[in-house]
Amino acid sequence: MTPKTAPTPETSALRPWLWGLPLAAALWVAVYWHLTDLADLLVSAAGLSRATHWGEAAHFFLYDTPKVLLLLTGIVFLMGVIQTFFAPERTRALLAGRRLGIGNAMAASLGVVTPFCSCSAVPLFIGFLSAGVPLGITFSFLIAAPMINEIALALLLGLFGWKVAALYLGMGLLIAIVAGLIIGELKMECYLEDWVRAIHQGAAVAPSGTGYIWVERFEAGWRHVREIVGKVWPYVLAGIGLGAAIHGFVPEDFMASFMGRDVWWAVPAAVVLGVPMYTNAAGILPIVEALIGKGAALGTTLAFMMSVIALSAPEMLILRKVLKWPLIATFVGVVAAGILLVGYVFNLIL
Repeated sequence: MTPKTAPTPETSALRPWLWGLPLAAALWVAVYWHLTDLADLLVSAAGLSRATHWGEAAHFFLYDTPKVLLLLTGIVFLMGVIQTFFAPERTRALLAGRRLGIGNAMAASLGVVTPFCSCSAVPLFIGFLSAGVPLGITFSFLIAAPMINEIALALLLGLFGWKVAALYLGMGLLIAIVAGLIIGELKMECYLEDWVRAIHQGAAVAPSGTGYIWVERFEAGWRHVREIVGKVWPYVLAGIGLGAAIHGFVPEDFMASFMGRDVWWAVPAAVVLGVPMYTNAAGILPIVEALIGKGAALGTTLAFMMSVIALSAPEMLILRKVLKWPLIATFVGVVAAGILLVGYVFNLIL
């Protein structure tokens, strides 16, 4: 009878990960796909109704907070593991070495096909930075992900036809690409927070990107979660809390009456009005339909919608833990200018 071979220390250390990761992944998926049911249950248990301001605000907070934290944890862990296969220098060279704008176009196109709101896009933005992706390219993704979405495209396609929908898609991509190029050319990496800049520069990663065993790769992913999520989560709570309050208490009728006025200053006013708010494309649709029904100009309505989902105040609060104020101000200014352009162009041609 052949004696059993004693497990190696590497095998013994790997076994908990092989059991724990599938269980954690299954739990992650189960919770993520039942967030609405969980929020409904908690709101009901608290004796609140979604027909009230407090109930709607509480539901928004209880749904969006775990969603963003789950995305942040999952993406940061995966990026931490993937990063052990590639040296940061190689990742940066892969995207930065493309022709001018190609990396930005790739990132913006990825943003189009990812159904994220502004706060949900932040985790992947942080993951890109931690992998050494150039700053301007990461911003192209951060702008495109919430700004260009399938719900808005479907709405425009159904109401105004494919030409208007294609114009919205093209201008949204153009804003994301050009804004990323501008931010990249300004060389504003010094305005990343110190802990993010250290990760972005690869200070905490082996320079070769090779030589890891799987236990070390998983441990690197978990270390990323502790370092990044541990620093960002209070800002997530604060940002979504602000968004929930605005979502629950700002009356839609007031906005509809304000936005329904077709005057020259309506587009910049729409952008300013939209920035403090926070919702996704599905949440903004009733307001968009009400504005259009009241005769608001399409460009004004689009400018409002794009500012709500691409320049939300909660997103800025979360980004503040990652970026310093000059970079946040540059991001807001460049994107706001692009949104104003979209508003005026649509009002001019339609």
